[in-house]
Amino acid sequence: MARELGLQGIDHQLAGFVRALRAAGAEASVAEAIDAARAVALVGYADRETLKSSLSVALAKSEEEKAICDEVFELYFRVPERGQDAEQSADGDGSDGEQPPAPRTGDAEVDALLDLAEQQAAGDPGAMAAALQRAGQKAGVDDIRFQSQTAFLTRQLLEAMGIRKLEQQQQQLEAGAEGEEGEQGEAGTALRQTLAAARARLQRQARAHVEQRFALFGKPATEAFMAEVAVQRPLGRMSPADMDRMKTAVARMAKRLAQRHSHRRRITLRGQLDLRRTIRANAGHDGVPVKLHFKHKRVDKPRIVAVCDVSGSVAAHVRFLLLFLYALQGTVADLRAFAFSNRLRDVGPPLETLPFDDAMALILKEVGGGSTDYGQAWQDLYDQHWQLIDGRTTVLVLGDGRSNMTNPRLDLFGELAARAKRVVWLSPEGEGRWGTGDSALLQYRPFCTHLGHAATAADLERAIDEALSAYG
Repeated sequence: MARELGLQGIDHQLAGFVRALRAAGAEASVAEAIDAARAVALVGYADRETLKSSLSVALAKSEEEKAICDEVFELYFRVPERGQDAEQSADGDGSDGEQPPAPRTGDAEVDALLDLAEQQAAGDPGAMAAALQRAGQKAGVDDIRFQSQTAFLTRQLLEAMGIRKLEQQQQQLEAGAEGEEGEQGEAGTALRQTLAAARARLQRQARAHVEQRFALFGKPATEAFMAEVAVQRPLGRMSPADMDRMKTAVARMAKRLAQRHSHRRRITLRGQLDLRRTIRANAGHDGVPVKLHFKHKRVDKPRIVAVCDVSGSVAAHVRFLLLFLYALQGTVADLRAFAFSNRLRDVGPPLETLPFDDAMALILKEVGGGSTDYGQAWQDLYDQHWQLIDGRTTVLVLGDGRSNMTNPRLDLFGELAARAKRVVWLSPEGEGRWGTGDSALLQYRPFCTHLGHAATAADLERAIDEALSAYG
């Protein structure tokens, strides 16, 4: 797995930490992982605080990533818990003086497990933690994805540690316990108790190790899977749990779009050689092309005017479209958002000044009431904001086109389409319902650059991506 992530040459402990960091949402690059490896080579693993600070400096690029790095560090490099016996001894509840050595079986592998359990109980968990780490690698514990795998992987980890032999020894002693008497019986009882206590302690520590790895690797993978399911789920049928996941998913999708289109704008193409301008400019050099001139392609910066129907049937879709757009503030140079049910209103100010959920609640409260009237919305846009529409503007319309049999004002919509660079209309209804009842979508269709069905967040992402690509 480390090789797949570009972490070859980095020790397994650090490679696992970088994997956990990426799973938690921090984008640690290969170069940053190499820097982290160099830092670890200098400071080592012994000083916990120095290690934490060094990894944070090497792998975190923002305050948000630093918080993630610190949280993952505390979980990944968690100090193992002391055994109960050690705690009792530290509190003065244990027996004073040296304890007699615990009995042993004579089997090297079983006795090694007894030593691990004894050290854990005595307050020295280092050996147990190292053994769990090695066995966990062999059992593939870091590949855990679902909590339901915990019991299976706990058993696999114990098997990798060699617990089967310990269990066999325990079973054999219990089977022959009836015939034991005197000192032999006492020794047998002591050994059985030692084996049972060691087995219980190993099981507890193994399960705790697997649960820790689930928190690091499995839980983020489960959340990513559930978020992917939510992204493909119709927006009108979102559960409360889906809504919470969608906020995170949409933020990541918007960030991905921003990175893609910001990168595209940073690329400067020199264009084709302009031969005529080059010859004219170098006439004083006897035609020798000392200074070259190129034909440059003009790249417009994205300008989006979003017009959103916020009637009840479209409200969920509007929420995520606006969440997308306002997460793209650094990418879209000029973004204006309007909402209507009948009268059009500029909703940019509340979205810019209030928390998003509060802004949406205010928009739905103040704009969402009333009978839907698309014609009146186009008239309001014409009267108050027509100067925003020009040859660089993409008009993004989200609505079902159902206007309660009012005048759709195709004249104004046609003029809007003629002024704009593109008109993209996203409908929450499927194509089979367009033009039925009071739907005017088929009447608007000839004026649209693109008219499509947008039922899920993935559909919205695709539509916004295409709109921004027109400026590439």
